Amino acid sequence: MSWSKKDYDDIPGTYVFDGRRAVMGWPLNKMCMTLNDEDNREALRQDVEGYCKKFDMSDEQTKAVKDLDALAMLRLGGNIYYMAKLIGAYNLNMQDIGAQMRGITVEEFKDMLLRQGQEVV
Repeated sequence: MSWSKKDYDDIPGTYVFDGRRAVMGWPLNKMCMTLNDEDNREALRQDVEGYCKKFDMSDEQTKAVKDLDALAMLRLGGNIYYMAKLIGAYNLNMQDIGAQMRGITVEEFKDMLLRQGQEVV
Protein backbone atom coordinates (compact mmCIF):
# COMPACT_ATOMS: atom_id res chain seq x y z
CA MET A 1 0.00 0.00 0.00
CA SER A 2 1.43 3.41 -0.90
CA TRP A 3 0.68 6.57 1.00
CA SER A 4 0.87 10.17 -0.09
CA LYS A 5 3.42 12.31 1.73
CA LYS A 6 2.07 14.64 4.42
CA ASP A 7 3.49 18.00 5.54
CA TYR A 8 4.23 16.60 8.99
CA ASP A 9 6.24 13.64 7.68
CA ASP A 10 9.42 15.72 7.86
CA ILE A 11 9.30 16.75 11.53
CA PRO A 12 12.68 15.51 12.79
CA GLY A 13 12.40 12.66 15.28
CA THR A 14 8.61 12.59 15.15
CA TYR A 15 6.31 9.89 13.87
CA VAL A 16 2.76 11.21 13.84
CA PHE A 17 0.25 8.47 14.67
CA ASP A 18 -2.27 9.19 11.95
CA GLY A 19 -4.58 6.95 9.96
CA ARG A 20 -1.73 5.66 7.83
CA ARG A 21 0.30 4.56 10.84
CA ALA A 22 -2.79 3.13 12.53
CA VAL A 23 -3.37 0.85 9.55
CA MET A 24 0.32 -0.01 9.26
CA GLY A 25 0.62 -0.67 12.99
CA TRP A 26 -2.58 -2.67 13.47
CA PRO A 27 -0.83 -6.08 13.76
CA LEU A 28 1.85 -4.71 16.09
CA ASN A 29 -0.63 -2.90 18.33
CA LYS A 30 -2.99 -5.88 18.34
CA MET A 31 -0.12 -8.10 19.53
CA CYS A 32 0.80 -5.60 22.25
CA MET A 33 -2.78 -5.61 23.55
CA THR A 34 -2.56 -9.34 24.23
CA LEU A 35 0.23 -8.66 26.70
CA ASN A 36 -2.28 -7.78 29.42
CA ASP A 37 -2.15 -11.51 30.19
CA GLU A 38 0.93 -12.95 31.93
CA ASP A 39 0.72 -16.19 29.95
CA ASN A 40 0.99 -14.18 26.74
CA ARG A 41 3.93 -12.14 28.10
CA GLU A 42 5.73 -15.38 28.92
CA ALA A 43 4.95 -16.83 25.48
CA LEU A 44 6.40 -13.70 23.86
CA ARG A 45 9.56 -13.85 25.98
CA GLN A 46 10.03 -17.53 25.09
CA ASP A 47 9.58 -17.14 21.31
CA VAL A 48 9.32 -13.57 20.03
CA GLU A 49 9.24 -14.48 16.35
CA GLY A 50 6.69 -17.27 16.80
CA TYR A 51 4.46 -15.05 18.93
CA CYS A 52 4.60 -12.20 16.41
CA LYS A 53 3.72 -14.54 13.52
CA LYS A 54 0.32 -15.13 15.14
CA PHE A 55 -0.53 -11.51 14.34
CA ASP A 56 0.78 -11.33 10.75
CA MET A 57 3.30 -8.68 11.70
CA SER A 58 5.77 -7.56 9.05
CA ASP A 59 9.35 -8.74 9.27
CA GLU A 60 10.36 -5.17 10.19
CA GLN A 61 7.81 -5.04 13.01
CA THR A 62 8.93 -8.43 14.31
CA LYS A 63 12.57 -7.33 14.26
CA ALA A 64 11.69 -4.10 16.09
CA VAL A 65 9.87 -6.11 18.79
CA LYS A 66 12.72 -8.61 19.04
CA ASP A 67 15.23 -5.75 19.38
CA LEU A 68 12.89 -3.72 21.63
CA ASP A 69 13.59 -0.86 19.22
CA ALA A 70 10.99 1.69 20.28
CA LEU A 71 11.78 4.22 17.54
CA ALA A 72 11.41 1.55 14.86
CA MET A 73 8.09 0.43 16.37
CA LEU A 74 6.81 4.02 16.31
CA ARG A 75 7.96 4.43 12.70
CA LEU A 76 6.17 1.18 11.82
CA GLY A 77 2.84 2.26 13.30
CA GLY A 78 3.29 1.36 16.95
CA ASN A 79 1.21 3.34 19.41
CA ILE A 80 3.12 4.19 22.58
CA TYR A 81 0.15 3.30 24.79
CA TYR A 82 0.08 -0.23 23.39
CA MET A 83 3.86 -0.46 23.29
CA ALA A 84 3.91 0.22 27.04
CA LYS A 85 2.45 -3.27 27.49
CA LEU A 86 5.38 -4.73 25.53
CA ILE A 87 7.86 -2.68 27.52
CA GLY A 88 6.30 -3.92 30.76
CA ALA A 89 6.61 -7.54 29.60
CA TYR A 90 10.37 -7.08 29.99
CA ASN A 91 10.10 -5.22 33.32
CA LEU A 92 11.16 -1.98 31.67
CA ASN A 93 9.54 1.42 32.07
CA MET A 94 9.17 4.53 29.97
CA GLN A 95 12.41 6.01 31.33
CA ASP A 96 14.28 2.96 30.02
CA ILE A 97 12.71 3.49 26.61
CA GLY A 98 13.22 7.26 26.68
CA ALA A 99 16.92 6.71 27.35
CA GLN A 100 17.12 4.16 24.54
CA MET A 101 15.45 6.58 22.13
CA ARG A 102 17.95 9.32 23.03
CA GLY A 103 20.96 7.01 22.98
CA ILE A 104 21.90 7.74 26.60
CA THR A 105 21.89 5.82 29.87
CA VAL A 106 18.82 5.70 32.09
CA GLU A 107 20.66 7.77 34.71
CA GLU A 108 21.53 10.41 32.12
CA PHE A 109 17.91 10.44 30.98
CA LYS A 110 16.63 10.87 34.55
CA ASP A 111 19.13 13.68 35.15
CA MET A 112 18.01 15.37 31.93
CA LEU A 113 14.37 15.19 33.06
CA LEU A 114 15.22 16.61 36.47
CA ARG A 115 17.21 19.48 34.94
CA GLN A 116 14.34 20.33 32.58
CA GLY A 117 11.95 20.33 35.51
CA GLN A 118 14.07 22.95 37.25
CA GLU A 119 14.16 25.35 34.32
CA VAL A 120 11.89 28.34 34.54
CA VAL A 121 10.01 29.01 31.34
